Amino acid sequence: MRERIGLPENTHIGGVHLQIRDLGRSLAFYRDLLGFQEVGREGATVLLSAPGSRSPLLALTERRDARPKPPRTTGLYHVAIRLPTRRDLARVFRRLLEHEWPFQGFSDHGVSEALYLPDPDGNGLELYRDRPREQWPWRGGRLAMVTAPLDVEDLLREATSEPWEGLPVGTDIGHIHLHVADLDEAEAFYSGILGLAVTQRDYPGARFFAAGGYHHHVGTNIWAGRGAPPPPPEAVGLRAFALVVPEEAAWAGIRERAIAAGLSVREGPGVLFLQDPSGNAVQVTIEDRFVLEGSGGGERAGRSGFASSRSGGP
Repeated sequence: MRERIGLPENTHIGGVHLQIRDLGRSLAFYRDLLGFQEVGREGATVLLSAPGSRSPLLALTERRDARPKPPRTTGLYHVAIRLPTRRDLARVFRRLLEHEWPFQGFSDHGVSEALYLPDPDGNGLELYRDRPREQWPWRGGRLAMVTAPLDVEDLLREATSEPWEGLPVGTDIGHIHLHVADLDEAEAFYSGILGLAVTQRDYPGARFFAAGGYHHHVGTNIWAGRGAPPPPPEAVGLRAFALVVPEEAAWAGIRERAIAAGLSVREGPGVLFLQDPSGNAVQVTIEDRFVLEGSGGGERAGRSGFASSRSGGP
């Protein structure tokens, strides 16, 4: 699949920053149950990574007065955590079942097999594994993701009996899926400004974008309603996510297009702070790093690959 605007093949989703109400409760889920590793703390924020990596995948910031995200608003639909193999997905699935964690759905998307569940604050999560690319369904020269029932019993037969030791090495954030107010506006931003290719536009009420021929790095939908407003700042949910564009020329091209389009662009070393038309905050970075905005102390990159700054979601 050829990019309309050139992006590096290894463009990917980096860290995702979530606002939560109770840090202890969230760590009991993400760290102790699901198996992320804690790699740093800064104020009310904890950084979590997959085993074998110091690059955080999740930043969890506690806000004690946070309230649930109102329905019919834009923002996070789900963060999609990608497991390396089907067996890895099965083992995580079995662990969550054994601890009686609630699920919201199970789907076979043709390109992937996926489990859907809420975190303790109701933030949407997808746990999934990709099928090999040669097995992905196509229709009329276009990717054709579907939503079919997942054979959960067959998946669970893949689970092995080794002791649980956390998430496997190679776990990452495969994509992020967002509620937006308008799909055409979302396309103008994610494709026209950021340069991601449209990979599917015939999925009801949704549009998907990716680099490097992937099925999607960013999903957008209008299932919260056309023209939906952003959630209030005190709501739990997405604070920002990072799109890693590991090539300076491509990163600079995004900067130029954003400025030319009259968007509000804030900039730090190797990072652009943008918002999509629905108010979802995006950090476009050259390296796997993330900026924790409003955490104080000036801008500095820590060992974890995150930074902190006063400037300032199938």
